[in-house]
Amino acid sequence: MADNAAIRAKVEELGERAWDVEGITARFRKLQKEGIPPRRLNKDELLADRDGIRDRVQRRAEEYNFITKNCAQGTALALMEEFGVGNMEVIKALTQFPGIGGMGEICGGITGSLITFGLVFGGDDPLDFETVGPTMMIAQKFMSFFEDEVGYIHCANIQEVIFGRNMDPGASEEKMAAFANAKGFEKCGYAPGTGARLAVDFIIDNLK
Repeated sequence: MADNAAIRAKVEELGERAWDVEGITARFRKLQKEGIPPRRLNKDELLADRDGIRDRVQRRAEEYNFITKNCAQGTALALMEEFGVGNMEVIKALTQFPGIGGMGEICGGITGSLITFGLVFGGDDPLDFETVGPTMMIAQKFMSFFEDEVGYIHCANIQEVIFGRNMDPGASEEKMAAFANAKGFEKCGYAPGTGARLAVDFIIDNLK
């Protein structure tokens, strides 16, 4: 069950955080220029560093969300960078995914995580349907965990938790300006940070 007091405390911390924009941007530009370094995943090593990975991925999802102004991109990039999967074309493809086209639908903290699950667990052959079932089960369980942690899975509802109302920034330039003035890009880092942190456990625990 969602802990609303803890959520509010985290949201306030994000709203007041001093963001290292120069450092975050430099890291992002390096990934754009050099690509995401591939990584051979060793489950024992990942288990030994689980707490460190959770903290690092959560922080980077918050940071990438802040500079890209995109929760789906922030979530996916933090996970892809940590686990060495995918490329920046995937991040480009997630441009319209915050709230699914800005419509207040599924949160980018979920969609960015699901994209990464596909990269880690999906088969190389799209016609090999044996990989689909297990990956779908991971996705469904993850979404249930996310809902328990955050309270909702839809962007519009999550905004009500964070701001007390749906800011609906995709509706107009005026509403987007109001969202920015309310430190929306800072505070909405809560959802990608939480989604990415939860996704770490699903990736590590489901590795063979």
